Order: sequence, then C-alpha cells, then structure tokens
Amino acid sequence: MNGLMIHTNGGKCVGRDELEAIPVPEATDSYQPVSHFVLANTLATIGQDLLRGYVLTKEEYGLARQGQQMFAVQTYSRDNSEMGLSIGFRNSYDKSMAIGIAIGASVFVCDNLALTGEITVLKKHTTNVWIALEETVIATLYRSQHNFERICEDAEVLKSREIGNNEAFRTMGLLFGNNVLSPRQLPVLKKQWLHPSHDEFKPRNMWSFYNSCTEVLKSTPPFQVMEKHIQLHKILLPVGTA
Repeated sequence: MNGLMIHTNGGKCVGRDELEAIPVPEATDSYQPVSHFVLANTLATIGQDLLRGYVLTKEEYGLARQGQQMFAVQTYSRDNSEMGLSIGFRNSYDKSMAIGIAIGASVFVCDNLALTGEITVLKKHTTNVWIALEETVIATLYRSQHNFERICEDAEVLKSREIGNNEAFRTMGLLFGNNVLSPRQLPVLKKQWLHPSHDEFKPRNMWSFYNSCTEVLKSTPPFQVMEKHIQLHKILLPVGTA
C-alpha cells in the first residue's frame, strides 16, 4: 500500500490473500464479525460485475494493530484517464471502527487518493450483516460512476484555479485549523508545495496544491484516512469553485 499507508503509523502492506491469515473473532449472539478477506473479495466481485467498462487494475491493502484494523483501496481503470475509479473501505476485528465504504479516484502518477461525498457505514455486525453488506455495496457502487465523473470535473476546476504561495499558505492554515493536517504534517505540506515530488504538480494551481495535500495525508493513521481525504475535498472545492 505504498501510497495510502506507511509503516511509521503502524501500517503493514499486504496482499489480498494475506488477509485470510488474520484470525477472525468468534461470533456471539449479538456480534457477527466480517472477515477482511471476504469483505475484499465481495467488493471486488460485485465491483467487476457492476462497473461495466472498467477493469480492476490495482488493489492496496493495509493492516494495523496486529491485523485488527484493515484499510484498503481497489482501483478500476477506464480508457487512458490520468485517474482511476477507486473504492476505499475499512474494517476492524476489535470493534474500533465500523465497516466503511467511500467512493473516490486514484491519481495514477503519484498514487494519491481523492475521496468525495460521505462514508457509507455499516454500523452493526449483527447476524444479518452479510445481507446488509451486499445491499450497501451494490447501492454504493451504483453511485460510484457518477461520483467518479464529478471528481474528474472537480480536478479540471482545480487545475483552472491558479494560486500563489501566499494563498497556498493561507489554505494550509485553514486545513490545520480544521484538523485535516496534524502539526507534523503542516511543515511537510509546505515543503511538498514548494518542491513537488512529481513534475506533473509543478504548475501553481489548486490541483497541484490538492495533490500536495494528499501526498502528505499518506502519513495519516489508517483509521483516519477516509475522513481526512473527504474533509480535504470539502474544504478545497469551495475554494476552487468560488
């Protein structure tokens, strides 16, 4: 999971098959655990059935807390777009977070993630969890293509908005003040903006700034990843569309 999780935050990158090796907690009368492995397979299977014209080209899986938390992204490609439709999802065995699914896009050149909308959460691990899960996955994926097209449109809007260093620095403060960035991430973002890691983001526009932010958010703890990306999108798009 080279783009979405780093080892210093307790993340371990694994393949889909490795998820099966993590022991699943025993079910009780009130709790039905959902296997990381089965969840990943379910999303991939339904995704490939519903997303016509798209091909599953990349899968990234990360584990934290000795496998008790899992965060993953499955990315689908279409044509020669610079971005791919992504489904981000998470799960836990220690009841630290509910199953969550979010729709977004991956920027292929830098493996950055753009998420928008809301996280679809399945709150209860009850005996009927699999029925509810499949219904949630299908409903989420039906909306995914529309949301992906909107993200692509958002990217064009952000590219058209030129900004200078002072506006970038003010926006950094806004993100820090809204707890999107941590105190440690703030100076890293400044460096990333002034000296981009990728030539594609050297233009001084809001899209380059957005990708500087998502580059820095790779150091976010796994259980906060989806929320931080969605917060970023909500804050920057009003700036880009004002």
